Amino acid sequence: MTSSTQAPQPGARTAHPDHLGHVIFIAAAAAMGGFLFGYDSSVINGAVEAIRSRYDIGSALLAQVIAIALIGCAVGAATAGRIADRIGRIRCMQIAAVLFTVSAIGSALPFALWDLAFWRIVGGFAIGMASVIGPAYIAEVAPPAYRGRLGSFQQAAIVIGIAISQLVNWGLLNAAGGDQRGQLMGLEAWQVMLGVMVVPAVLYGMLSFAIPESPRFLISVGKRDRARQILAEVEGEHADLDARVDEIEHVMRSEHKSTFKDLLGGSGSFLFKPIVWVGIGLSVFQQFVGINIAFYYSSTLWQSVGVDPTDSFFYSFTTSIINIVGTVIAMIFVDRVGRKPLALIGSVGMAVGLALEAWAFSSHLVDGKLPATQGWVALIAAHVFVLFFALSWGVVVWVFLGEMFPNHIRAAALGVAASAQWIANWAITASFPSLADWSLSGTYVIYAVFATLSIPFVLKFVKETKGKALEEMG
Repeated sequence: MTSSTQAPQPGARTAHPDHLGHVIFIAAAAAMGGFLFGYDSSVINGAVEAIRSRYDIGSALLAQVIAIALIGCAVGAATAGRIADRIGRIRCMQIAAVLFTVSAIGSALPFALWDLAFWRIVGGFAIGMASVIGPAYIAEVAPPAYRGRLGSFQQAAIVIGIAISQLVNWGLLNAAGGDQRGQLMGLEAWQVMLGVMVVPAVLYGMLSFAIPESPRFLISVGKRDRARQILAEVEGEHADLDARVDEIEHVMRSEHKSTFKDLLGGSGSFLFKPIVWVGIGLSVFQQFVGINIAFYYSSTLWQSVGVDPTDSFFYSFTTSIINIVGTVIAMIFVDRVGRKPLALIGSVGMAVGLALEAWAFSSHLVDGKLPATQGWVALIAAHVFVLFFALSWGVVVWVFLGEMFPNHIRAAALGVAASAQWIANWAITASFPSLADWSLSGTYVIYAVFATLSIPFVLKFVKETKGKALEEMG
């Protein structure tokens, strides 16, 4: 999908809907895709050790099963825009809901390891679609005066999905007597954990039938009257609806659809334009600090240093709550403090937290556990790391990527940067179990180094975008 590059007319910018609650419902329903994005991404945390035990596999193969969903994510994200432009945003959501549902059932009832991996890819494809279609739909439907606040629903839904998945995992583990392979409803506990996602997936599908199609898509297929009705719903009857329809049509006719070729620089530019490399750098640093280890492997991590399985699941839940708190802080301050200062604050905080974790994990285990002091340092430092990530890089990178590129390359450049993010995510996710077998402390030293290197990167290459019009980006 392409995005508008022309600012709304003053009347549209200040228009207020007659029924704000209805608009909020529409945005929240679309953000259910973000909830499933977060839920499906992190629910696997509760099944890692059970999968290792059931299929008797080593760390390298286990990592591939966990990380393989990211292949589906990359494909889903790359194709969602084209699908949505062809059949509509709502149909795209419904396809994602079906894929989430099928993935949950298949993952809960695998008959072999390759079968489980396949359903993980299917779920990943749905995640990729949800990561694109949710924000795009909300941006197209939300009244301009509320677009920023309603757009934040997607990120909020993602972190809430992560938290709920960890809470559900913890509750099911307790119900199974603390054993991931304990029996629940005729299945092993980890299978139920993966299968529970059917509930929000079906709800997402049902909600998609209760919200309207994007006016932008309707206009693109010639349904002007229906588009006008929906604009009246979301922007109010007092808005100049004919002018809004004409404006959208004009922008769609005049906007430039950026291509990969637009991203290429001149001789000596090392393929891409410098600004594209900055976007790729932001994406890579966001992942190379190891944030997704906290959501994919945290229960395994704590168990490896002697924490009781039930407690390890509880710590995964508390970490996800800290993630929500940090995200709220970022949403409050990103427009007040600015993107660059928040990124620098986050980098420093992450580097300190990761360095403390590396120190704590360097201690020899006593009776299979970390010494008390190191254990508490590791636990507190892990929460500090997640907090500083969430209040900075977790939100700020996406804001930067949406703002920093010139209009004529924005869509293509954002696609390249997002692809780099999925690839970096896969590299970290796939490498962690083997790295942890080599040296858990050494692994966290590597993450701490990347957090530290992100500081000079931001200082030298990243420009502040706060308060600037998109047309000023160059």
